[in-house]
Amino acid sequence: MKKAYVFPGQGSQFPGMAKDVYDKSAHGRELLERANEILGFRITDIMFDGTAEDLKATRVTQPAIFLHSVVLAKCYDGFQPDMVAGHSLGEFSALAAADAIRFEDALRLVYIRATEMQKCCEKVPGTMAAIISLPNEQVEDICKSCSGIVIPANYNCDGQVVISGDQTAVEEACEKAKAAGAKRALPLAVSGAFHSPLMEPARVELGKAIEATEIVAPKCPIYQNVTAEPTIDPATIKKNLLAQLTSPVKWTQSVKAMLNDGASYFMEIGPGTVLQGLIKRIGKDIEGLTVEGLSALE
Repeated sequence: MKKAYVFPGQGSQFPGMAKDVYDKSAHGRELLERANEILGFRITDIMFDGTAEDLKATRVTQPAIFLHSVVLAKCYDGFQPDMVAGHSLGEFSALAAADAIRFEDALRLVYIRATEMQKCCEKVPGTMAAIISLPNEQVEDICKSCSGIVIPANYNCDGQVVISGDQTAVEEACEKAKAAGAKRALPLAVSGAFHSPLMEPARVELGKAIEATEIVAPKCPIYQNVTAEPTIDPATIKKNLLAQLTSPVKWTQSVKAMLNDGASYFMEIGPGTVLQGLIKRIGKDIEGLTVEGLSALE
């Protein structure tokens, strides 16, 4: 049985995240305190005691989810995946967990990514919406037919595509999707147009940081968002990590590729259960487990 370990992205945060790891694991506490030093503020205080609103700021959300996921993985003695993948931000978690990037370096990358994305959101307003029950190709055609910038941003599962772009274009695409028979065209409560060309200004600083970071071959193949194909090549990983910022997350395609390559068990490591829900819609009879805390590991 081949095991795929997968890591969640933005939106899965919750108050109190990673607190059990901090309280019960000396190694987990050490890693989280190291993170506080690297970031220059006590992110653990926000993770443990902050409100849902406190956790919503991108510059907090992304490193918090990364830390919850990777610290759990580092505390798991049985961490032996045959393949890994992560949804958007989760790709950085997957690479750190699979030893392609040092914990400290990956956290710095995530924080730069989050900070630059937040700047984009503030300078260039944008939004996202979920289109339910239309074929991927039809959603793509609708986006192309709209004025302004709007593209498919997340291929989450069959019949669920998230679109991203400027406010007017996303609204136009939603109306066209409803007219074409979509069950829902649901605006999302997000701060910007993630995985769209509106994130282009963030590429400069993130690109410099990725180029300066040592990335080695992970302990198993990673199926990256941009291509939905497995790789262990550091140069390819770097290129795809940067491209991911303005490109769609091909999650459906990635899961199908892992299934085709023999994965039959999916372990989701990190906050929330979103990925397990999507995976079960993509493939039938898939075994899986969500690991949100130490109790699940035990």
